Amino acid sequence: MTLTELKTLIQNYVESSETTFVSTLDDVVKNAEERIFEEVQFDFFRKNVSGSMTSGSRFLTCPSDYVLSFSLAVIDGNSDYHFLDLKHPSFMQEFNEDPADSSLQGLPRFYAQYDKELSSGSNNGSTFIIAPVPDQSYNVELHYLYKPTSLVTNTTGTWLSKNARNALLYASIVEAYIFLKGEPDLLQTYELRYNQEIERLKNRAEARGRQDEYRYDALRKPVT
Repeated sequence: MTLTELKTLIQNYVESSETTFVSTLDDVVKNAEERIFEEVQFDFFRKNVSGSMTSGSRFLTCPSDYVLSFSLAVIDGNSDYHFLDLKHPSFMQEFNEDPADSSLQGLPRFYAQYDKELSSGSNNGSTFIIAPVPDQSYNVELHYLYKPTSLVTNTTGTWLSKNARNALLYASIVEAYIFLKGEPDLLQTYELRYNQEIERLKNRAEARGRQDEYRYDALRKPVT
């Protein structure tokens, strides 16, 4: 489903082509995408990237599309992986009592989100703080959740518009109907349809998608 197709469907469902409403449809679609992204944890939006820590530096810059981390591993000279524990920034500041003291440096054991920013022309985005301060340059691997590009940007289609078409449609209709201040009864109907689609998506992404039939039998709904 393209952006043009989605906009046409939204207008057809809510029966409105009013100028202000039509000009707001890009924001309606973005709000709908944000809603789905926050409610369902798709494995499709995971990434694994490699990088490096600098000797003597307690900071590590995150990828520009970083949202949250699943794991951060340091790779030593023997190619062994050491997964770091996620801590609170205050713990890190106390642990790194004197970041400039080389005798306290070593193989990192902990990390924390020092700041979280969107990448822009004025900054590099989010930053991790590391402890202990690395005593040498280490390779690292970060497994993280990223924010997918909106259909408003990739107008020919995105993963959501192709693989979660109904959820995106009904989320957009709900957002559009809220904007139009539509009838509460009909809004409730749209919300119900949206929730049904989210339930299906969560079943696929967070249940069936997290196990195979070699160790677990196929999922079945109980007979009532």
